[in-house]
Amino acid sequence: MLLSLLLLLLLLLLLLLLPLAVLRWPQSQNARLSWLVSLQHRVAQGALHWAAAWQQKRLEQSTQSAGQSQQQALRWCLQGAQGPRWPLSGSTDMSTFRNHLPLTKASQVQEEESRGQLLPPTPNQYHGEASLQATLLGLAALNKAYPKVLAPGGRALVTPSSPWLYPLPWPWQFLGLVSPPGAKDARALLLEALRFPGLRALEARTAVELLDVFLGLEADGEELAEAIATGNPGAPLPTRAAELQEALEQGPRGLALRLWPNLQVVVTLDAGGQAEAVAALGALWCQGLAFFSPAYAASGGVVGLSLWPDQPRGLYLLLPEAPFIELLPLKEGDWEEAAPTVLLAEAQKGEKYELVLTNHASLTRCCLGDVVQVVGAYNQCPVVRFIYRLGQTLSVRGENTGEDVFSEALDQAVRQWPGAKLLDHGCVESSILDSSEGSAPHYEVFVALKGLRNLSEENRDKLDHCLQETSAGYKSLRFRGSVGPAQVHVVGQGAFRALRAALAACPSSPFPPEMPRVLRHRHLAQLLQKRVVS
Repeated sequence: MLLSLLLLLLLLLLLLLLPLAVLRWPQSQNARLSWLVSLQHRVAQGALHWAAAWQQKRLEQSTQSAGQSQQQALRWCLQGAQGPRWPLSGSTDMSTFRNHLPLTKASQVQEEESRGQLLPPTPNQYHGEASLQATLLGLAALNKAYPKVLAPGGRALVTPSSPWLYPLPWPWQFLGLVSPPGAKDARALLLEALRFPGLRALEARTAVELLDVFLGLEADGEELAEAIATGNPGAPLPTRAAELQEALEQGPRGLALRLWPNLQVVVTLDAGGQAEAVAALGALWCQGLAFFSPAYAASGGVVGLSLWPDQPRGLYLLLPEAPFIELLPLKEGDWEEAAPTVLLAEAQKGEKYELVLTNHASLTRCCLGDVVQVVGAYNQCPVVRFIYRLGQTLSVRGENTGEDVFSEALDQAVRQWPGAKLLDHGCVESSILDSSEGSAPHYEVFVALKGLRNLSEENRDKLDHCLQETSAGYKSLRFRGSVGPAQVHVVGQGAFRALRAALAACPSSPFPPEMPRVLRHRHLAQLLQKRVVS
């Protein structure tokens, strides 16, 4: 309603200004086009300033009264709930709510979704008020940190889907974006971006998708340069094509800044499992650039937004409005079924919690598996950093090797592999692939590397040594021979892109796409196994 009213006011303003504008209408066609672009941009900037100020006011009000805001969020989630899931219509008492709706793990929710008992998450869940707020405030914060990013020709989207969760209508489409509206072909989007050397922001839905873009750019550089040199009829760009070829010849490190010397920031959506891609991009192709994620999205909706593009990546404000968020205290990383959840205003700085989400689509108190640590506060709401995901745990003999522990060990091992940079990885328990026959159960580890194609046995063994140094439980099992050494396999380029395509085709695939690190299904593990090159 508010957005529609704003657009109506803008239309009225334009109708009033047009008679005056005609009096100043430039005579030449090029001048008229430039004038029109400038007018559209000024209208879009004004609309963004007004709408973001309104959303900032709403954010201040909701976070200053977090308890009341969460009561309203819970009431919204329970509206229309019928049947055994919520028999007490109209009640938002927290004790009653907790007693009637027990905590459910995300894996249980996915099983129920697959049987049709719950509505699976869809992209439409993100087109609500929280997504609009995250998009408007994110754009405003980005513009404040990097003032020329939203100027005409300042931004380019290089993946079919955007990191901005709410698809903004006119006039915000004119905020510097050079990508054709509605374009869904990744190659066409990349070509359009390459034609504009003055870009200041590069956008992709997720970091892993942007990594695919740069890998594809390296692989198809000559073909892309030829397409740019040919250009549209009457508009060839031979100089730009030569610049592209020269930039590619110098290797991946710093490639983005060689292609776009004014580039300042990379915008992607944080959705879990993106840290390795961000690290690889920052060390190689996007070296020297800032990274910004406007929001953290889970399968039930937007749970946090970022207001600080100039601060270290990964800090998010948890929102007190819908979807309804609870925090489950963690002790030593374990899921405590008996532990009572706390509301946002009750969160303690330095403590770790698992996120619990209840949304309007499926009335389920779902433990997402995302573990956050409170690092500060914004009024009465916590500012958090996402640490790891509980569902990405390896266990072949009752041990629990968490995502954070394994990633730390893998990073240590990769640093000992000469010239290697980790791009992606996936793990499989040996029973999934039946690879432990005649030997102790173990971890099968698939890695995508840059700068190193073949691994010696000595280097492969370093991962197992690092795991023993990182995890005392794993070291004890290895000492007793209960667990065999981790097996490392290098996969070829495109292996993890194929894995993501297979994951996206699953009916219960999360939106936005998270990148799993532990594969539980044989067909997904075999997909990587078939692409092993070393």
